[in-house]
Amino acid sequence: MIILGIDPGTTRVGYGIIEKPKKVHGYGIIEIKKRGLPERLVYLERELEKLIKKYEPEVIAVEKLFFAKNKKTALEVAEARGVIILVAARHKIEIKEPTPIFVKQSVTGYGMADKKAVTKMVERLLNIKDLKKFPDDTADALANAVAAVYMSSVKN
Repeated sequence: MIILGIDPGTTRVGYGIIEKPKKVHGYGIIEIKKRGLPERLVYLERELEKLIKKYEPEVIAVEKLFFAKNKKTALEVAEARGVIILVAARHKIEIKEPTPIFVKQSVTGYGMADKKAVTKMVERLLNIKDLKKFPDDTADALANAVAAVYMSSVKN
């Protein structure tokens, strides 16, 4: 099963593609330099379409949004999540929405782990050496994909 993990944002979106259980196909950042929210969302849609065409994921994992310090940013991130979910639905790709605590537990064993611990464990779990060269969004996206593997193995 190929899983596309995504860490949504307003100007930068992390992505990571893994194949169950731990084979990495790719990861990186979608830099969104467009001005104005509508243009950024259209750009995100186009870039997601390219990733889906290239990797043909069966699952897209995007973390649930629970809270944010800045309401404006939270709303824009929620709108980016909406685009991600729309694109997944359009392609009939299963959507997994792990909670932030579940994601951290899945990769570190501790639901309150910090970003450093998540990055370190994602590197270790997926045998990646250069993840520290990327923004945290990339490790978070890969962590979402790993969490989706665990969600798939849990009986509903």
